[in-house]
Amino acid sequence: MQEQAGLELSGVGKVFTADGRRRTVLTGIDLTVAPGEVVALLGPSGCGKSTVLRLAGGLDTPTSGTVSVDGRPVRGIEPRCAVVFQEPRLLPWRTLHCNVAYGLPRGVTGVKARQEVERWLTVVGLSAFAQHRPRQLSGGMAQRAALARALARRPGVLLLDEPFAALDALTRLRMQDLLADVQRAAGTTVLLVTHDVDEALHLADRIVLLGAGDSTPDGAATIRLVLPIPGVRPRDRGDATLAELRAGLLAELGVGTPAHS
Repeated sequence: MQEQAGLELSGVGKVFTADGRRRTVLTGIDLTVAPGEVVALLGPSGCGKSTVLRLAGGLDTPTSGTVSVDGRPVRGIEPRCAVVFQEPRLLPWRTLHCNVAYGLPRGVTGVKARQEVERWLTVVGLSAFAQHRPRQLSGGMAQRAALARALARRPGVLLLDEPFAALDALTRLRMQDLLADVQRAAGTTVLLVTHDVDEALHLADRIVLLGAGDSTPDGAATIRLVLPIPGVRPRDRGDATLAELRAGLLAELGVGTPAHS
């Protein structure tokens, strides 16, 4: 089993400054993700979902508030987290085996390192492609390799920034099922950024909807809604309960509803 860690953001705000102008992107973000939980961040483009993810992983620092993993403050790049981005970001001059090995924790070498890499390549169905270069892989295969590299790190928290957005529809569904299977077996805590309501409903224990609040400054995003998803994962995509939740979430996002005059 992977390491498990809780994630907490308390009173988190983020202000960006460009050309001497300040823009508040996030304000008052309070979010606790329990060890082993899968939480999806949903919201319109530009609402700060990826910024929350970057703050959680220590890739950026909050302007206000605190971020902690297992009760310890995040300061700089957080070694207890691993990130999978929308693009696989594999090293083109390395084989698939070497790309996955790049994610191993410091100190894991030799036979143990080879066994760990082989294990994760098998988990994501790529053991036969260990000596291939990234250019020889399809988009879905490359993203599976990126997931294997992140999991090889044995992260306490796995941070996923729209990892399947660039894939075709069928490959995306397969990757969702793969992620669900891997997470269930490994028990890793997951924070997932997505634009896809169906993806969030299928994968998450809770959905956190970000967006501008009535009283937030300059249209800054805050948490508008936290929605627990009933039932045990994996869920049936055709479940009527999920269809009802989907309609409600789309309405919250302003999709399929008439515009206000």
